Amino acid sequence: MKVAIYGQTYQDDAIAYVVELLDELQKENAQVAIEEDFYSLIPNQNKNKSYGVFTTTSGLDDTFDMLVSFGGDGTILRATTYVKDFGIPIVGVNTGRLGFLSTFAKEDVRKVIQEFVSGAYHIVERSLVEVASDIVSSEFGALNFALNEITVSRKDTTSMITVETYLNDEYLTSYWADGLIISTPTGSTGYSLSCGGPVIVPTAKSLVLTPIAPHNLNARPLVISDTTVIRLKVSGREENHLISLDSRIASIENGTEIVIKKADFTVKMIEYTSESFLKTLRNKLLWGEDRRN
Repeated sequence: MKVAIYGQTYQDDAIAYVVELLDELQKENAQVAIEEDFYSLIPNQNKNKSYGVFTTTSGLDDTFDMLVSFGGDGTILRATTYVKDFGIPIVGVNTGRLGFLSTFAKEDVRKVIQEFVSGAYHIVERSLVEVASDIVSSEFGALNFALNEITVSRKDTTSMITVETYLNDEYLTSYWADGLIISTPTGSTGYSLSCGGPVIVPTAKSLVLTPIAPHNLNARPLVISDTTVIRLKVSGREENHLISLDSRIASIENGTEIVIKKADFTVKMIEYTSESFLKTLRNKLLWGEDRRN
């Protein structure tokens, strides 16, 4: 059994849970690799000479059985830049706040290994979106993909931008807004949701276009097939605007053609029998909390 461990930030109260995971892995005689920066934060008495380390460019391959992410949903988004297209299943231990992706409570960290070993899980493949434009791709290199969303938004101005939008080369509309979110089903519970977008189950073959604070008030979120090729052109008072791929951001010149489509690989997420997307909706969004239910 080969397990990778990643943590984007380190909280003092999380140390006990990291140690618990390492202890459980030792019981299974697992091979362990820890992200380089995260490894340096683990107390020396809990380190093992047999532990490997990995970075964004080395140390991981398709022989790993899982990657355990310590943190919130943002940590899992960053973890995908390590996993890339290796097909390593990811599970999140939530030491953050809401946690739609990091669903495992840190107090249950031992169950991450115990239930995996017992086979009480299944794999859910999550689709990604990518920027196909050469000019934009050059800003992000090989990491030109996003698990949650790709967003264009205004920069250095309080004025709105105009986002000219085409779907499969057919003109849709020009959004006059603070920006536009192109979200995957995974990202539907993220930024898109906070801007009024719909909740979509992770296995749906869809993308969502969600305008950010649109001034054309009849503009509404639009659900489209994930086979659609989206083409955007942004104009505004400033010479540049922002484009973000999950947490990675760049500034590009207005008028640059941005082509967005579904990536040709997926990210595998481990969904345990004791956890599920629907259970997460009930727990995180408090669905059914109305006493009348």
